[in-house]
Parts: sequence; structure tokens; C-alpha cells
Amino acid sequence: MATPPLWIWIAWAAFTAILLALLAYQGTLTRYEEDQLFLDDNSQQQHTQNDALLQKVARIQPLLRIFIGGTCALSALIVGIYVWEAIHQFYT
Repeated sequence: MATPPLWIWIAWAAFTAILLALLAYQGTLTRYEEDQLFLDDNSQQQHTQNDALLQKVARIQPLLRIFIGGTCALSALIVGIYVWEAIHQFYT
């Protein structure tokens, strides 16, 4: 049974490693965050910190989507290659 080329496995490993690093970074950013409502000006410092944190999280969201999609596509490609080879071997 043939296996997927080595470059596919390397690309999958790289996409997955970067995805896990981004998820870990996002988790550390939002670890202690809760939904907050700022009603008065006395909490302006907290409001500023929360806005800065939300900007950081919003900045990594497109990267997360790209690497989630890439990891899923490469995983589907690898599984597809194995399934194709299994079907081909079964019918020949």
C-alpha cells in the first residue's frame, strides 16, 4: 500500500504545530477574561486593557482560520490518499 508523499506529512505537521501554537497563545490571552460591561468612567483603565486584549485576539483570528482550514484540508488529503489506495488495492 502506498503512503502519501513525505512533503504532505511535513506540511501537515507544520500547519498543525502552528495551529497549536496559535491556540495556546489565544488561550493565554483570554485565560482570565470574562465578559464585562463598563458603565462608568471610573473603570477606564480596565476598559482600555480589555480593548487592547480584544484587538490582539481579533488580530490572530484570520491566522487561526487559515491554519484550521489548512490542517483540515491536508488531513482530508492524507485520508483520501489512503482510502484511494485501499479501494484501488481491493478492486485489483
